[in-house]
Amino acid sequence: MSEPFKATSEGLLLSVRLTPKAAKDALEGVEELADGRAVIKARVRAVPEKGAANKALENLVAKTLGVPKSSVSVASGGTSRVKVLLLAGDADALKKKLQSVV
Repeated sequence: MSEPFKATSEGLLLSVRLTPKAAKDALEGVEELADGRAVIKARVRAVPEKGAANKALENLVAKTLGVPKSSVSVASGGTSRVKVLLLAGDADALKKKLQSVV
């Protein structure tokens, strides 16, 4: 299985499969999609209306990794279940934090 993240000059790109309207907010490990891509499974209580679920996902990832909320943003897939987040900062440090969490 491949890794759900990729280092860039800006930081780390993180592939996430988001489930909104869940019972709790949580990152639940790595999963492989049917097309072979690896993603991190995430659940948020927010509903997928007016960007609320995306904002909740950004806040969850920032809180879990201990980084500022402003350094996490949805880079692509804003209306899709599978999204790519940009984690701005030192890619190696972010990668280590992420590996310890999932």
